Amino acid sequence: MCTDTDVSEGDGVSRSGKGPEFSAGGVVVRGDELIVIVPKRRSAKDQKVLGLPKGHVEAGETAIDAALREVHEEAGVTARVIEPLGDVDYIYRWEGKRHAKHVEFFLMEYEAGDPDDHDHEVERAYWLPLEQAVAEITYDGEREVVSRALSRRTRNQ
Repeated sequence: MCTDTDVSEGDGVSRSGKGPEFSAGGVVVRGDELIVIVPKRRSAKDQKVLGLPKGHVEAGETAIDAALREVHEEAGVTARVIEPLGDVDYIYRWEGKRHAKHVEFFLMEYEAGDPDDHDHEVERAYWLPLEQAVAEITYDGEREVVSRALSRRTRNQ
């Protein structure tokens, strides 16, 4: 389990304070690249964030369903799930309050689509070499997830 604290993320699920919010996301790979996103929402320090597509699990969805949906919405592509990559837990601030979040990530293989077809919540989505993403993604937990994806891709080639 990874932990990031005091980030300004949040996907709009209940902020009632009754336990952590649950989200799911994907590390979508195509060869030696993966898709990263720059959300419109900035960090707690009002800086651009480079991250992975992810979002809340809606009623009736599994974590896998949510991860696939969020990848399509935020990154403009479709993918197939290969395997779980692990979870990230962190605290973010929303309207001056701290909220716990738990995100399940999945390794995915790109199938189709164009990152330029991302939704309104994302400023930019694009392909980035896996090794470069390990160094450039904003938050430690997501960098660790990408590092796991890189290790698994290297091991399986």
